[in-house]
Amino acid sequence: MHLSRFLLVACIAIGLSGCQLLPGGGGRADRPGPRTPTSAPQTGAVAPSLIGQQCLAKLGASGASFSPLPNAYDAPGCTRIDTVSLSDLRGDAGRFGIANIGPVTCQTASTFAGWVRYGVDRAARAYLGSPLARIETMGSYSCRNVAGTSRRSAHARAEAIDVAAFVLEDGRRISVIGDWKGGSSDERQFLRVVRESACKRFGTVLSPDYNAAHADHLHLEVGDSSFCR
Repeated sequence: MHLSRFLLVACIAIGLSGCQLLPGGGGRADRPGPRTPTSAPQTGAVAPSLIGQQCLAKLGASGASFSPLPNAYDAPGCTRIDTVSLSDLRGDAGRFGIANIGPVTCQTASTFAGWVRYGVDRAARAYLGSPLARIETMGSYSCRNVAGTSRRSAHARAEAIDVAAFVLEDGRRISVIGDWKGGSSDERQFLRVVRESACKRFGTVLSPDYNAAHADHLHLEVGDSSFCR
């Protein structure tokens, strides 16, 4: 009996229970079972995908200071995948501090870095006569729903940043809540220019013009949508 026929007969004899004639064959044992949902945090230092590696390289080339973070699954719909911790960002002639920011996806960090350098710092110099020194945020990652809904917020995926104020090198602090309506004409124009600049980079940008919940910050969210208000 030829060897191949012998192997075929042997497989039939044991009911095809795990026999593989070819290396790497698709037996049932090779198929991952269904993932059991859990609310307990799960973390792991998973190597980034090729796209993730490319993003980290791009973020590094921008001059940003950051540390990659381990992946985490905190609850259903709440994930931190390919996230980083941002320390500061590079501008045309200096560096910008970032206050109160938490984990953000690499894509969010890269988009944010470009906006701060080309949209915010340049606008600060053009409209207010001083370079940017620091951006104050109200945070980024938060395992929560969109207010008043059962739908997870982009913050639950570390894909959004809430910006509260901009501190200039000359010491002035331009805040969304204080200067969107109450600031000088130059300050009001600066805030609207940086919002419009953000709208060209982020998928969703929400400002005090959207609703009262955003009276004190600009919500910047990556994604495929295009909503600016």
